[in-house]
Amino acid sequence: MYSLLLALIYIAFMSLGLPDSLLGSGWPVIHNDLNVPISFMGIISMVISGGTIVSSLLSDKLTRKLGTRILTVISVFLTAIALFGFSFSNQFGMLIVFAIPYGLGAGAIDAALNNYVALHYTSKLMSCLHCFWGVGTIVSPFVMSYALTNSTWNNGYRVVGFIQLGIGLLLLATLPVWKANRQNVEDNAKSIGLIGALKIKGVPSFLIGFFAYCAAEATAMYWASTYLVEVKGITTERAAQFGSLFYIGLTVGRFLSGFIMDKLGDRKMIILGTSILSCGVISLLIPTGNPIVPLVGFIIIGFGCAPIYPCIIHSTPNNFGEENSGAIIGIQMASAYVGSTFIPPLFGLLGTLISFAILPMYLSVFIIIMISMTELTFRITTKKGGEV
Repeated sequence: MYSLLLALIYIAFMSLGLPDSLLGSGWPVIHNDLNVPISFMGIISMVISGGTIVSSLLSDKLTRKLGTRILTVISVFLTAIALFGFSFSNQFGMLIVFAIPYGLGAGAIDAALNNYVALHYTSKLMSCLHCFWGVGTIVSPFVMSYALTNSTWNNGYRVVGFIQLGIGLLLLATLPVWKANRQNVEDNAKSIGLIGALKIKGVPSFLIGFFAYCAAEATAMYWASTYLVEVKGITTERAAQFGSLFYIGLTVGRFLSGFIMDKLGDRKMIILGTSILSCGVISLLIPTGNPIVPLVGFIIIGFGCAPIYPCIIHSTPNNFGEENSGAIIGIQMASAYVGSTFIPPLFGLLGTLISFAILPMYLSVFIIIMISMTELTFRITTKKGGEV
């Protein structure tokens, strides 16, 4: 039962990644079909992010009221409805409408499952959880590519919608399996709420650190191809071909780092990841005409990022107590979405006004903020008796 439950959690988290890369892979065709500017993808992304922020902040109360298993099932069905809505959309306004349930469902799944795994499973299994998110993001572009080649983008969303519906039905049919873990904290403890969580020593710095990490990660994800073209002189075709290198480094890194996480612990893994990440950023500054150097650099950046996100989440119950982790992780998810939503566009503006060559320096600022704030948190919680 224990292993089956873990498998179900992984499948549910893969369902979170499935829709994430659909919009970007299909948008070059979608915006033409709907006769809207290419920049309008940002509007949809903002609506989705707004929904995820709201549901992340409410996730603790919803989890305590419904339980993780019920909330997860509802959220998966909510995202399935959104995907089917996208598949039938023939106007931009319809995409905006269905972006709302998509964002609400995604945020609830993210916060609830991260908290559940942080409470019940090891760092290694937390890392594997985020590997499955990566699997979902890798699968969807192939589905959309096939749909664009053989039919329309609508069918790409429809296929993923059916996959999401199947996952939802599987989770619904296996609800009793969740009894393998009893979580009295989740069901009985009183929610401390947003204000109460922020009053806990170390929480504000932890949130700032997580915000900074997600800002750096998202900026590297979104602007890698542009940096390769504008700064390193790599052709657009080759840059697009290698644009997934960051994701490959991230997914492979999370798989491999899982083997040593339990031995080193969350704090040391965050430091190790930051060190590797910094090496990748420094490699981008090497003045060479060899395109292999920056390509490898982005793989190293992704590899370094791999353990940081899951280890920050997994350390939350140890740092602040199991009874508070649900509320704090919900706020962490919200801070993550704020960082990943607003900081990459800011770099785009600065890159246009100054130069896209500032990417390594831009990333370095957020990396320094991240490691300094997380280390400050660990020092505070260690003095209070928290584990590292």
